[in-house]
Amino acid sequence: MIEEVPKIPLTSKVVEILMSGEYSAAISRMNDEYYYWDKVKYHVPEGIEAEDFWNVVKYSRRIEAKTFSFSACTFFLKETSAMQQALHNFDMNFGGTLSSTSILTDKNRQYYLISSLMEEAIASSQMEGASTTRKVAKEMLRKQSKPKDKSQQMILNNYNTIRYLSEHKSDRLTPDLVLEIHRQITEKTLDNSSDEGHFRTDNNIFVVNGITGEVAHEPPSYTVIPETIEQLCEFANEDKTFIHPVLKAIIIHFMISYLHPFADGNGRTARSLFYWYMLKKGYWLTEFLSISRVIYKSKVQYEKAFLYTEHDDFDLGYFVQYNLKVLKQAFDELHVYLERKNQENNALLEYRIPGLNERQVQIIKMYAERPESVFVSKDLETRFNVSVKTLRSDLEALVATGLIERIPLNKRLTGYARTKDFERKLEDNKGN
Repeated sequence: MIEEVPKIPLTSKVVEILMSGEYSAAISRMNDEYYYWDKVKYHVPEGIEAEDFWNVVKYSRRIEAKTFSFSACTFFLKETSAMQQALHNFDMNFGGTLSSTSILTDKNRQYYLISSLMEEAIASSQMEGASTTRKVAKEMLRKQSKPKDKSQQMILNNYNTIRYLSEHKSDRLTPDLVLEIHRQITEKTLDNSSDEGHFRTDNNIFVVNGITGEVAHEPPSYTVIPETIEQLCEFANEDKTFIHPVLKAIIIHFMISYLHPFADGNGRTARSLFYWYMLKKGYWLTEFLSISRVIYKSKVQYEKAFLYTEHDDFDLGYFVQYNLKVLKQAFDELHVYLERKNQENNALLEYRIPGLNERQVQIIKMYAERPESVFVSKDLETRFNVSVKTLRSDLEALVATGLIERIPLNKRLTGYARTKDFERKLEDNKGN
């Protein structure tokens, strides 16, 4: 359970500490990390009481803070220097051309996009209890197979919804769009199918701690849902008062999760709307980030960010700071992934032959590095995650180049090995 913050009135001593420059560095450290009381109390400068220092930090966050009012709640947000720096970095990287993403050429961009959409769909579903493995889930999505159970249906729904959001990124946010997103994301996964694409009509909903069983969050009354959703749509569509788009996306995420307007599927809908708003505002790299995978790996911190906000008088700084860290980590992971792929592609340059696909180039490299190898199409299925039929077609095309040859292994099984003229044929084919 979250530790409650001290409820102490503002005293002259707190004001004195707050106005003194002696402790400004310590206060800035607490705000840059946006620590809650349970951590602030362990970073108290010498000579100050923990509760007094907490009040100093707390009131420093109220100075020049912006207030956001909805029927369901009113919260405030103070943009710290760390937040502003992070937002600047996102502006520089998420919407422009990146040297680190030079590997995203017209030829392979679609491949990486599909892969990242799959990762996002799987991770977002796993957060809500889907138990299918990544391997099985990706195979289902690639083969466009019919889902075998509720977990696979959740993943397919997420995947289709993400693609729908990309197609509708220019739309205005409306209650009907919110309901349509929920309908798509929950199709055939709810206990009561009539809840798909409809706001809840009662207050029989609680967010429960999965470990302790305690009620962690009791959402606002269902009676404020329609009005709050209308206000949230107006907030998303109105740009007269500038609020940084990334912050807006995070606020939309928070409000859907806090309001819990649906009987189920609130988390998936909230993350989908965050994703949609980022794309709407031109942050195209969002499509290549597996944001939900990072959240899934830090699910406890994700849940605490909500609880800290609610327990500290609706200070949204906790949730904003957490999400900015998630975005940075997702970007860093993409950078590492693309760098590794770039290195792998460079290693394949000497094996590239006009007309051959990436799998065939990698197969040639495998034969070059292991001359005695004999492969059957089934051996390569797991490595390349495509059907045996596709791999057999790849291998037969390599036979036509003279690089490999068929070797009967038994009456039913055919293997493939490099030919005696492999090295010469490789050079000849590269010259074609």
